[in-house]
Parts: sequence; structure tokens; C-alpha cells
Amino acid sequence: MNKPISFRTLQKADLASAKIIIDETEMFPSELLDDMVTPFFSEDDSQEIWFVAHTDKPIGIAYCMPEKMTDGTWNLLLIAVHPNFQGKGVGKQFIAFIEQQIKNIKGRILLVETSSLPEYELTRKFYPQCNYTQVACIPDYYEKGDDKITFWKQIRQ
Repeated sequence: MNKPISFRTLQKADLASAKIIIDETEMFPSELLDDMVTPFFSEDDSQEIWFVAHTDKPIGIAYCMPEKMTDGTWNLLLIAVHPNFQGKGVGKQFIAFIEQQIKNIKGRILLVETSSLPEYELTRKFYPQCNYTQVACIPDYYEKGDDKITFWKQIRQ
């Protein structure tokens, strides 16, 4: 039986499961997550937002923050879905939820970036399926031979 998937903001109790998602998707060393979420949990005025997709435990994690010195431009800096749930529409549902949350707080544009390396090919195909437009490619951004690919979507007029 498939459990329903819901979406909400990250809670401290989610961190162990979130680290498993990060490890399974090989996004970055999961031990960095504790420091990354500290402002979200400790600062009343933090503009960062962390989300989870979950069933009985988190199966996806996402991280957004506004772009300084802009009017309503936000960056989706991380979105990861556990491999056991990939290819089942969870990512599309998750990104739609994130877009609505950002729109609700007057977000106007959502930017997403990824790598040009071959192992990110599915990621680069995912964003256009969610109506994002590739708007930039910065050569050798992450390291020589690894370009930064930027996708854009207007989420509010």
C-alpha cells in the first residue's frame, strides 16, 4: 500500500532522515547539513526556508532563500528526493508545493542551478518538465569542465 505524500517545513526531528536523503542522492557530505540548517532553526529573522516531502518520514528535502537586492527573486538551492521515490512524480509535486509557498510570500521568480556533468543529465531534463527555462550556462563555474546551468521560472506576475 502506498502512503500519501505531504509537504511541510523542515523540523529538527527530520534531520536524521534528511541526511539519509542527502547521502543516497550524493548531493554533498551530509555532515554539512547541521550547519546549513542552523540559521533556519535559530534565527527569528532568517529568510531561508527548508521543506520536506514526507510519508511517515521525510523522503525529500529542499532549501530556498531570497536573492538579496532583488524584488521577489528566490533561489532553490537544494531539492533532493530519495532514490526509492524518484521517477514517481514526487519531485514535480514537491517543486509545485515549493513554488506555491514562495508565491504566497510574494516571490516572483524562482531560479535553480545545477551542474553540466553527465551525472546531472536527468536533473537538467527535470526542470524543463516543470516549465523552467534554461537561461544561463557559466563555463567552468564549479571547476574546470563543470559548468553552472541556471534555470528560471516566473511564479507570480
